[in-house]
Amino acid sequence: MNSQPEENRTGDTRTKPLSVVLAGGGTAGHISPMLAIADALKAARPDASFLAVGTAEGMETRLVPAAGYELATIGRVPFPRRPSAAMLKFPARFAGAVKQAGRILDDARADVLVGVGGYVCTPMYLAARKRNIPIVIHEANSRPGLANRVGALFSRHVAVAFAGTKLKDARHVGMPMRTAISSLDRKAARAAARTALGLDPERAALIVTGGSSGALSINRTIAGALPALAAAGIQTLHITGRGKEVTDDGGALLSAEGYRQVEYVDGMENVYAAADVLLARAGAATVCEVAAVGVPAAFVPLPVGNGEQALNARGLVEAGAALIVEDKDLTAGWLERELIPLLGDRQRLDHMAATAERLGIRNADQRMADLVLEAVSE
Repeated sequence: MNSQPEENRTGDTRTKPLSVVLAGGGTAGHISPMLAIADALKAARPDASFLAVGTAEGMETRLVPAAGYELATIGRVPFPRRPSAAMLKFPARFAGAVKQAGRILDDARADVLVGVGGYVCTPMYLAARKRNIPIVIHEANSRPGLANRVGALFSRHVAVAFAGTKLKDARHVGMPMRTAISSLDRKAARAAARTALGLDPERAALIVTGGSSGALSINRTIAGALPALAAAGIQTLHITGRGKEVTDDGGALLSAEGYRQVEYVDGMENVYAAADVLLARAGAATVCEVAAVGVPAAFVPLPVGNGEQALNARGLVEAGAALIVEDKDLTAGWLERELIPLLGDRQRLDHMAATAERLGIRNADQRMADLVLEAVSE
């Protein structure tokens, strides 16, 4: 008598379409690579179904549905860092989050869990381990977060964006990114990108960004450096961050010859194509994208946290592909001494761009898709 093969959690996709659950959120630094992995998996396995899991408070509530994926949420349960009432409540709250995670995995009939870090991942990893669901991890930062350090205990399928990241069984795959960035040809796109951003196609261009939230210290420094930048013939596009417009003493938007400020740019590929130099924080995604497409950069690591941004930038800086300056040392004088001469040195800029591109990885999304399918097949 013939019988149908039993459906199981080991990735026997002959019995049913592949069900992929992806966990991560909080910031774009987690969400963007998660969505890039999902897109690459969708291209490799058109039959697959996808469910992203995050919290109700993170940027995933906007970015995941906008990318065309379904989102489920569980409670945000941060680990208390010091004795408090929250520490007493933590065990029960965390157990509740693990139960929520288990229900989500069961309802999705998950074949694999892909985690990229953030509060949501630890309960998801524990629930997946209890159900013998394969776990695949991507760590974006040079210094791994707590959730992925826990998850790596339960998986051999661990990937990192930076070669020096210390996680058990880690494979260096790079940073999954949108194809509009990973496929970017800066030279070919330069003219159209400058037009789109309102920049002169011929003048040296400095583009400044503090990320989607902006950086007040960077904004203040740029305001003070505008006379020197204008005198050097450099045009500056200043992406200030939402709600962080730079104003003069009278409260009007700051203006100067060759200077333009915007709160946000939709599509960093245009920024990368248009910039002669990018001045930015050293978030993992920014560092990896700059390397992949070959943009000369000056990094200003976030001065709080565990120092991970300085570690993110270290490889490019040591290779001569980027500059680095501490937040407290970023002054108008530093820009005049270091950045303005660089913007006038085309030979050095070309060398930095070529060096960055040699170190960058453009196909990390495909590498991650392969790793996920490897985990499922085992």
